[in-house]
Amino acid sequence: MQNAVNIPSGTSSTPDLPTPEPTTAAAAVQRWPGTAYPLGATYDGAGTNFSLFSEVATRVELCLVADDGTERRIELDEVDGYCWHAYLLGIEPGQKYGFRVYGPFDPAAGHRCDPTKLLLDPYGKAFHGTFDAGHPSLFSTPPELAATATADDLTGLDSLGHTMLSVVINPYFDWQNDRAPRRPYNETIIYEAHVKGMTAAHPDVPEELRGTYAGLAHPAIIDHLKSLGVTAIELMPVHQFLQDFVLREQGLRNYWGYNTFGYLAPHDEYTARRDQPSSAVTEFKAMVRAFHAEGIEVILDVVYNHTAEGNHLGPTLNFRGIDNAAYYRLAEDNPALYKDYTGTGNSLNGRHPHTLQLIMDSLRYWVTEMHVDGFRFDLASTLARELHDVDRLSAFFDLVQQDPIVSQVKLIAEPWDVGEGGYQVGNFPPLWTEWNGKYRDTMRDYWRGEPATLGEFASRLTGSSDLYGTTGRRPSASINFVTAHDGFPLADLVSYNEKHNMANGEDNRDGESHNRSWNCGVEGPTDDPEILALRARQQRNILTTLLLSQGTPMIAHGDEFGRTQGGNNNVYCQDSPISWMDWSLAQSNSDLLDFTRRVIALRTEHPVFRRRRFFKGRPIRWGEPEVDIAWLTPAGEEMTAADWDSGFGKSLAVFLNGDGIAEPDLRGRKVTDDTFLICFNAHYDEIDYTMPPQNYGAEWIGELDTSDAVGASTVTVGAGGRLTVAARSVVVLRRQERVPQG
Repeated sequence: MQNAVNIPSGTSSTPDLPTPEPTTAAAAVQRWPGTAYPLGATYDGAGTNFSLFSEVATRVELCLVADDGTERRIELDEVDGYCWHAYLLGIEPGQKYGFRVYGPFDPAAGHRCDPTKLLLDPYGKAFHGTFDAGHPSLFSTPPELAATATADDLTGLDSLGHTMLSVVINPYFDWQNDRAPRRPYNETIIYEAHVKGMTAAHPDVPEELRGTYAGLAHPAIIDHLKSLGVTAIELMPVHQFLQDFVLREQGLRNYWGYNTFGYLAPHDEYTARRDQPSSAVTEFKAMVRAFHAEGIEVILDVVYNHTAEGNHLGPTLNFRGIDNAAYYRLAEDNPALYKDYTGTGNSLNGRHPHTLQLIMDSLRYWVTEMHVDGFRFDLASTLARELHDVDRLSAFFDLVQQDPIVSQVKLIAEPWDVGEGGYQVGNFPPLWTEWNGKYRDTMRDYWRGEPATLGEFASRLTGSSDLYGTTGRRPSASINFVTAHDGFPLADLVSYNEKHNMANGEDNRDGESHNRSWNCGVEGPTDDPEILALRARQQRNILTTLLLSQGTPMIAHGDEFGRTQGGNNNVYCQDSPISWMDWSLAQSNSDLLDFTRRVIALRTEHPVFRRRRFFKGRPIRWGEPEVDIAWLTPAGEEMTAADWDSGFGKSLAVFLNGDGIAEPDLRGRKVTDDTFLICFNAHYDEIDYTMPPQNYGAEWIGELDTSDAVGASTVTVGAGGRLTVAARSVVVLRRQERVPQG
């Protein structure tokens, strides 16, 4: 029997395809006109409203798919503002569905409609099943013809049975007494983590929960985060993403998940009950509820810059077949090809109102329905591209600014993409915080001994006012980090000079080659006790600098106890022990774990390390409270211009006056704190530091010393006395008492 799908002219049906029920089989479903908004599938207790946007479509069918894989097609003949819609009485949660979109297939004009493809809902809140990786039915034309294809080149193969399916969900969830922590930025410590990487090898997480949202919410994980003192967990992508077909053929997987096709759905592979459609939704909500109960915020790493459909050679999963020219940035001189500001094959079209609506609807949904506390925007500069150049006042940022929901959560930009002019650190609007790439580079260079000015180091340490101080932002706008998912973890940063990515199958060509790392004398593993001691000290130095800098610190998961990737700096495809947390290190590297807890506690207890406002940096008048910060040479003298510009200088001290904070807390109370002196020595030899004179303080006591395995310090030094600071180490001193003036 001939396939009931209408095949575009120039193609023929294929007799081996399953024969779907004809459209008349939908007569048993009571259909009302429904509404154009909200888009997607919305269950109200009696039935479900379906709505799909397509400006280019000439006809749209909703396909209800039964458990046996057969479909019922219902034509959506109500159209308002290019949204095709209907309300179906009695359609309940768990119903699997997709769409078939009829319209022009003309890649040269930017159109790729193909009704043989069962398309996923861009607004789908849950997905079920798997993709038949690389199956020709997922592609409208053979890849070798994709750039020049016409309707005559269509395969005519139906993708039903070879693609995932969208699922209607029940939106109800018992949130109990859930409340968003709403922690101020200056009190925030972010922990970047991966759902599976955190839990896949944890011995106390039940095996059936490992790699899942439920596993991440297990008390063993939450207790670890609480013992550290972190206040927010930033999850690598959990929007529904695709396992790359090419990687699967190589026996690898898309571990990171920067390959989204469902912006309103939690990734289904991270649910403990994957056999049950939409279980990921309730499990994700329960995870958020558990974190909130312990005062921990949940921030999502989101990928609104590109989709999983890739370049012109990629599969037709949803956006491409629904309205290719609306959802994607196409090349002006050849609309069969895609603009690629992301290095992934395509760029989402933030200039189109319905694409912007999808992004904003997605953000609001995750805040209002899933209760998340903020977002980190991957390659955020792509979202700012209106025409060609990055425009910080693009429509997307205007929409965020005026949105009463999205504007009130944490908004973190990765302020770069791979296109021309894409590096935009410091240029995002006032609501936004940014991953500070300049902080990362400066701190790596300082501790590995690269020639650089101390002025750059001091600027990054104090919140990067040169980047954020002139745009109405505060030190917290700088998301300070030294390591993240992309690149070496901290233990590898001090153990490898070169990347070692052979396991990725690309002959070590992938990943960044300029890592600003230093192996401390030997590449990779070693038994040399001196090198091991130096590496451990360097990790403590970096953690101390990070956590005592002004701004918002972010720690990469596992750095607190020395997680290693064996020198691989691009584990995007390594869903394996190479990238997972090795929890045995929490015991074998317990000193580093205890040290990390100690430094976080120091930051948490003392507001002088997490000021809400930038330092004033007034000229020094010794002993006066207006002096909030002072910079000193190891000789105890105020830094001069020559000292600041020294390319070889590696040592200095910073005086942080707890009496000079001069800012109220969020309840309007004046903030005062202890006064600290931090001695930084990145030199390869020990250095004697002269303590400040009496008007700074009569006596200084050791609070932290990175030359000790757990940071312990028992030193006491009087005014004008000398303190020997070990090579490549940091000493933090607290003023015992202030000398009365006059």
